[in-house]
Amino acid sequence: MHELASLVQTGNRKALARFISAIENDAPNYENELANLSIANTPLIGITGPPGAGKSTLINALAGYWLQQNKKVAIIAVDPSSPFNQGALMGDRLRMSEHFLNPNLFIRSMASRGSLGGLAPKIFEVCDALRAAQFDFVIIETVGVGQSEVEIAALADTTVLVLVPEAGDDIQTIKSGVMEIADVFVLNKADRPGAATFQKNLNMLAHQYAEENWEAPVIKTVASQKEGIEDLANAILKHETLPNKGNKKIHLLAQKALLLIKAMRTRDIQLPLLESDLKIALNNSDFNLYRFIRKYQS
Repeated sequence: MHELASLVQTGNRKALARFISAIENDAPNYENELANLSIANTPLIGITGPPGAGKSTLINALAGYWLQQNKKVAIIAVDPSSPFNQGALMGDRLRMSEHFLNPNLFIRSMASRGSLGGLAPKIFEVCDALRAAQFDFVIIETVGVGQSEVEIAALADTTVLVLVPEAGDDIQTIKSGVMEIADVFVLNKADRPGAATFQKNLNMLAHQYAEENWEAPVIKTVASQKEGIEDLANAILKHETLPNKGNKKIHLLAQKALLLIKAMRTRDIQLPLLESDLKIALNNSDFNLYRFIRKYQS
């Protein structure tokens, strides 16, 4: 494992893929190896938004833009998993096939495995491994489950919220929790009817949630045509170079630490074990879920 982690820091892609698998599978000593890695400040860019907003197409275009500048880009695409077998259809690999053979691109799909925050359980550790592997940018795409994706803000340095004009005047359908995490708004499919009205409403909301040194810009894109991608890349870079992200960064880092601590404390509680124990417990006529979970809380 130590030799594998050392190879990761040289930028060895095969070693990186094996190391990520070791993280996902709870291989012995993987946490010690993570603790000894030299983790760079590579920008982590979270791309989130509702299903159908065109996140994968947008990421494909954004990655292509940076690859043309000879930048090294890693993409983590989190796909929804079945609640029954924890498997997932890794569709993002198909949508990003245009750049498959580019040696400067690394794509990894991860199953959400039931996580409600739009991310995969080991996403924090995997992103730190990527930061140690000499990339210029790391992009994370959430599963697109809608309003519960606020965990991405605890992970990403810059969070991009992708929306489409179909909502029209009904901007109130976008919950404040999701709106507050956005550092950059993207109005994708901006060639569709209603885009101008929706952009106006987004600008008003961006002003409402503006911070002391940053007001989230609204970038219009047509990702399928690669329109607006340079503007998006520039907005991301501008946010990345803010001199002081202040208390928000500390707050989000504390959230990240809390999520990692929770994951470590519950690592021995696995879904198959719960199902097995529940099968037995449900035979009791006085079954109570709250009494059942007490033995796992110590």
